[in-house]
Amino acid sequence: MRRTKADAEKTRENILATAEQLFLRNGVAHTSLEQVARASGVTRGAVYWHFQNKSHLLNEILDQIRPRPEQIAERLNVPTETYPLQNLRDLLVEILADLAVNEQERNILTILLMRCEFTDELSDAQERHTAFINHFIALSEAQFERERERLRPGISPRLAARLLHATLVGMLSDRLRDPKLFDAQTEAPAMIDALFSGLLRDWQIVEQRASA
Repeated sequence: MRRTKADAEKTRENILATAEQLFLRNGVAHTSLEQVARASGVTRGAVYWHFQNKSHLLNEILDQIRPRPEQIAERLNVPTETYPLQNLRDLLVEILADLAVNEQERNILTILLMRCEFTDELSDAQERHTAFINHFIALSEAQFERERERLRPGISPRLAARLLHATLVGMLSDRLRDPKLFDAQTEAPAMIDALFSGLLRDWQIVEQRASA
């Protein structure tokens, strides 16, 4: 029977979903494409038809929750008038809040942060993810550059962006490790605002807007 485009897409989605569960349970390094094929109910050839290798498969899984850089740039560059940097703050709050309601996001972030060792086999996926991180930091730096005069003494836009990213990853890791550590929907805004208060001299204005 001739396979349709819809059949092929269904097979691809099945492989992605199965690989996600296997990576989550066993770790990426301890999951082979043969295991993914068997668990998906397809041949190994079918897996290779859709994915070049395990690195490609992992990258496609990450792309399901990883926004395109241009989407982030568009979001951050929306004018905020009286409240510069509000878009960046709100983006971080939404990323954390999504953990409480989006199971797939929790699963994939757990794979990335806790179940994945970037070995030589996964070098392509590592390069893609590193490029995404660097682009996110660069976009954040550009936002802080626009408000350089508001940064606290000794904090450059580059340093502020790196601190922001490191704090976000730490909060995500802690929340995934222990869901009871903090409420991602009700406490994340205050935690992010505390970070911005440490970076900027006048963040109290934005805190008032956020709580209004």
